[in-house]
Amino acid sequence: MASNKNLVVDPFCFRQFNEHDSSAGYQGTVFNVSIEKFEQVVNERFDSSNLQDGYAPFCKHIFIENDFTDARVCVLPITEENEHCLRSKYEARNGKELPVLSRYFDKELLLKGKDESEVFPVAKYLDLILYSREQIIKENAAMGKEAATTEEGEAETAPWGIVSIKAQDIPKELPMTPITAMRNALGKDHGGSGVPIDREKYMEAHEYWKDHATVT
Repeated sequence: MASNKNLVVDPFCFRQFNEHDSSAGYQGTVFNVSIEKFEQVVNERFDSSNLQDGYAPFCKHIFIENDFTDARVCVLPITEENEHCLRSKYEARNGKELPVLSRYFDKELLLKGKDESEVFPVAKYLDLILYSREQIIKENAAMGKEAATTEEGEAETAPWGIVSIKAQDIPKELPMTPITAMRNALGKDHGGSGVPIDREKYMEAHEYWKDHATVT
């Protein structure tokens, strides 16, 4: 039976839900709500007219109000008071990707002697980053992964897969980190999407991320 959903959480995004073991090692936003409940809410609110263009034709964003999860913002401005909490490391999001250098705030250092609510407010919006079904199939094939399936074991046909979810305070896209743009430019065989770097967008991203960092 074909999927009757417009949006499904792609297996790549399972790490953002604590019902999956992969969330234990994920340092970004992890949701306590179940994938089933999450998909129910976002599909009820889905309106194709609200889709916004992403960095490539196969990528879209849709922003929804975060009134059903306790997800907190995961990006903070860099200040004199918190810059000592910045760290860097080489990491790959899965075993097929090439590790790249990333910069981030150490959450434990930020919270030292403070309550979580003092440092991280609950996000007002969720940015759902979507890939088209066609693109997901292409990338899975290039990485040697099995195609996504429904609960009935049939091939997933929902037109959009949620590949990442960002908790934030504004209903618009935050710039892609420069290192993610570089990773994408490496191509599908190395864990990217194969989209070349757009210098203008890269420099816009640099202007934002030189003064901000994610929290992990």
